[in-house]
Amino acid sequence: SKPGIPCNCPLAVNTWPMLGTLFLSFAALLAQVSFGASEGDVATVSHSAEVAQLRLEIAQLRQLLDATATASHALERRLLGEPPKSPMPSGALTKLSVDNVMQSTNDQFQEDYKDLKGAMDSLWLILCGAMVMFMHPGFAMLETGCSRAKNAQSVLFKNLLNVTVASLAWYIFGFAFAYGGPFEDNGTYLYNGFIGAKGFAGHAFLKEDDTGNMAIDKGTSTMLTWFFQWAFCSAAATIVSGAVAQRVKSPAYAIYAFIMAGFIYPVVVAWTWNNGWIMKVADVGYMDFAGSGVVHLTGGIGALTGAFILGPRINWHPDDPAFHPHNVPLVVLGTFILWFGWYGFNCGSTLGLHDAGTGALAAQVAMNTTVAASTGGIVVFAIRYAKLRKYDVPAMCNGILGGLVSITAGCGNVETGSALTIGFLGGIIYMGSSMLVEKAGIDDPVDASSVHGACGIWGLVAAALFDWGNGFDHFHGWDGFTCMKNDDGSCRTGIGGTALGVNIAMALVIMTWVGFLSTLIFLALQFTGLLRVEPAKEKKGADETSHSPSKAYNFSS
Repeated sequence: SKPGIPCNCPLAVNTWPMLGTLFLSFAALLAQVSFGASEGDVATVSHSAEVAQLRLEIAQLRQLLDATATASHALERRLLGEPPKSPMPSGALTKLSVDNVMQSTNDQFQEDYKDLKGAMDSLWLILCGAMVMFMHPGFAMLETGCSRAKNAQSVLFKNLLNVTVASLAWYIFGFAFAYGGPFEDNGTYLYNGFIGAKGFAGHAFLKEDDTGNMAIDKGTSTMLTWFFQWAFCSAAATIVSGAVAQRVKSPAYAIYAFIMAGFIYPVVVAWTWNNGWIMKVADVGYMDFAGSGVVHLTGGIGALTGAFILGPRINWHPDDPAFHPHNVPLVVLGTFILWFGWYGFNCGSTLGLHDAGTGALAAQVAMNTTVAASTGGIVVFAIRYAKLRKYDVPAMCNGILGGLVSITAGCGNVETGSALTIGFLGGIIYMGSSMLVEKAGIDDPVDASSVHGACGIWGLVAAALFDWGNGFDHFHGWDGFTCMKNDDGSCRTGIGGTALGVNIAMALVIMTWVGFLSTLIFLALQFTGLLRVEPAKEKKGADETSHSPSKAYNFSS
């Protein structure tokens, strides 16, 4: 058989002992003929009989070897998915049920392959999901470093609160709204196109078999999807925490985080990644490989809305050193952690790693992510240096993050040269947005609305604009290295502009949906007096007035 192709044919195994026996018999006969004939004591008739018997055994063995070879070749063709080229052998092979053996072997091979594929994809997504979860320490360090020292512990607490509250919201409601069915008869599109309705609180994730044990299907599980997508959900919610830091009450933020993770974000996912209504638009769909729009724009609009309704910190002015980052090392550490986690974010969005194609795509995504992040950081650094004639490290950190957000939508369908351009323009867009937000009098301590909101919009536009298809004539989108095809297998033409229009429309829809609901929530909290910390406590610092111990840093001990 060919290398790597198993052969379970029992006849092939039994042939070699017979060959050995035949060889020894033939050698003994030759010895008798050569040495015994000279002695004249062996009858010629006896020798002739033994030779005839030997010829008969050789003929039978040839027939057996031919039949074995035919069965082995048929088995190889079945394992390789080729149709049989000749009728199955008859006689002794039929009695041994060779056909049944080969079919059973092929079925077992397919089952084993599916099982191995599921294990590899599960390992990949659990690893990438854990990397995305590790972005939360990055958010915590970045936001804490950008805040004032008297509020450091308060900012850390809200990051912990975000992850725990968002996890429960995703478990109880979020996953069902985002990825629950029912689906249309073809099993592809969400039935109502708007929101899922199955899988609340993990219902029916596991099923019992007839013996009362838990039945596990081959391939990947619903629990795997829940875990990987939970990491994205909690990341979208935590983007808001930095923009409202240092003056929002912790219970108010917990309420918002629960609604964001349990309803606002999941509905956006249902429309897009769960094949809702937007995926049917113009028969092209919405291209957002890892979430420039679904995750970052959603979080960015929530951040902008919250910062606007809350109002600026008392006596805030962007040029006042008292409101500059109090701990630049934490800002840099947080940026590096986020950059590291982004590889789980983007590369993990291949949703599997079981063959050469998904492996190559994950590698392309990693390269695009690296180049865009680096370019965004350098561009912002250069702009700030040209203005200040000094090195602005926190601004460079936000430039890196802006490049990362910008490439997230298109990291799986653009060339690396395009990724460099996307990161370059992303850095410029971040800087322009940040200056506009400041001029509007909106106090966003970590520039979350510009990094995630403005760059999220640009990422959606860039994913369609720089798609590696043949100009605007072909479009690759979700098909990765190949073009979107017609039913006859030919590349669809003239759809690049349509894809760009769909992505722009979806950006507007996300901004409207998230902005409207976030406004309702923050205004309701404001009117009930639950939203903002009292002025006296804000001036003194949340750490001293609301936390124990009362200081995040204790340099005297």
